Amino acid sequence: MIMSTTATVPKTAMQVILDMYDMHSKLFHNVIEGIAEKDANNRLNTKANHPSWIAGSLVQDRFELAAMLGEKHKSDNDELFQNHRSRQDGVQYPALDSYKKNWDEITPVLRNILANIKDEVLESIAPIDMGGEKYSWYEMIYFTIDREAYCIGQLALFRRLLGYEAMKYS
Repeated sequence: MIMSTTATVPKTAMQVILDMYDMHSKLFHNVIEGIAEKDANNRLNTKANHPSWIAGSLVQDRFELAAMLGEKHKSDNDELFQNHRSRQDGVQYPALDSYKKNWDEITPVLRNILANIKDEVLESIAPIDMGGEKYSWYEMIYFTIDREAYCIGQLALFRRLLGYEAMKYS
């Protein structure tokens, strides 16, 4: 679901998250479509993360969330991004198209996990250190999906700043 003329109102909070997940699954492809490799590592003379790092971190987040929920897949670029590793100077990051394969691999796996997760799990505390704070699995999943929207927005802005057409929603 990207946009439609009719709407089905979600019945649960997890259905809202799944709807967002599905939209992000499509928008990821759209937002990196056509960005040349010469631009993928361009930080526009700023301290900002470049498109290749942002896209790779998005892919990695899906793999890491799936792993935390019991599905032990690894992305092809795990060493570059594991444990939320920040952008490294002097490293040539992979081509944007290379991320699509991993995105398409993990997306249905993680969606299945999220679609079938039990309320008891969602309400339990996730075993993740977020600087001393404790969060439920629901909050961790929500945060991850929210971060996807944020990163897709960053990539959409980079598209325009680099002179590309706006991201398509269809």
